[in-house]
Amino acid sequence: MEIEKAKAVIEAILFACGREVEAKELMSALELSNEDLMAIIESMKQDYEKQNRGIEIIKVQNAFQLTTKKEYYEYIYPIFDKRSKPNLSTAALETLSIIAYNPNITKAEIESIRGVNCDGTMYKLLEYNLIENVGKADLPGRPGMYSVTKEFLKMFGITNLDELPELPRYKLDENKQIVIDDILEAPMPERDEKEDEAKQNEQEEKQDEAKQDEQAEKEDEVNQEEQE
Repeated sequence: MEIEKAKAVIEAILFACGREVEAKELMSALELSNEDLMAIIESMKQDYEKQNRGIEIIKVQNAFQLTTKKEYYEYIYPIFDKRSKPNLSTAALETLSIIAYNPNITKAEIESIRGVNCDGTMYKLLEYNLIENVGKADLPGRPGMYSVTKEFLKMFGITNLDELPELPRYKLDENKQIVIDDILEAPMPERDEKEDEAKQNEQEEKQDEAKQDEQAEKEDEVNQEEQE
C-alpha cells in the first residue's frame, strides 16, 4: 500500500473509532509491520505539525488516538460539553499522585501515606475516570487495588507511567522523619572564616559582660549585708 493511502486509512480509522486504537489493530487492517506502522504515524505527526492542524495523534501505551490539540481546549469545551470543567482539589491531586507512582495500591495504603480518610477523594477520581479498580489484593479481607487509567495519561500528556517525573530519593531518620538524600548530597556552602571569627568574638564579649554583671551584683549584695 502506498504511504499516502496508508496515512489516509489510518486517519479514517482513528477518526471513525474516536477511541484509542491498538497498534496491532492498525497493523492487521493495513497489513503492515510494526516498524512500518510506527514510521507512517510519525510522518503523520510531522505533517500535522507543519500544517498547524487543530488535531494531533497521541500515543497511549500501545495504542493511538486522534485528538484535538490541548491549546484549543478552551474553545472546544463550551460547545462540546456543557458540564462544569473537572476541578481537582489539592487532596485529589495528592491521592492521584500516590496512585500514579504506586500502581495496584489499596485504599488503606493510600490513607496510611496521606494520614487521612480518602473515601470522598477516591469517589471523585473514579467519577472522573482517572483511576480504576484493577483487582483484589492478596491480603486479609481481599481489599481492592487501584491504578490510574488511560484517561489520566491523556490528561497529563504522557504515553506511560515511565514518563512521570522522577521523585527525589529519601530515607527516614531516627525520628521517622523523611530526609531527602538529594539535599544531603548537595555540597555545603563555603564558610566565611572571618565572619565565623567575628561571631565567636562577639559571643565571648557577651559572656564576659555577663560575668562582669554577675560579679557586680554579688559585690553589691556583700556591701548591703555589711551595712546592715
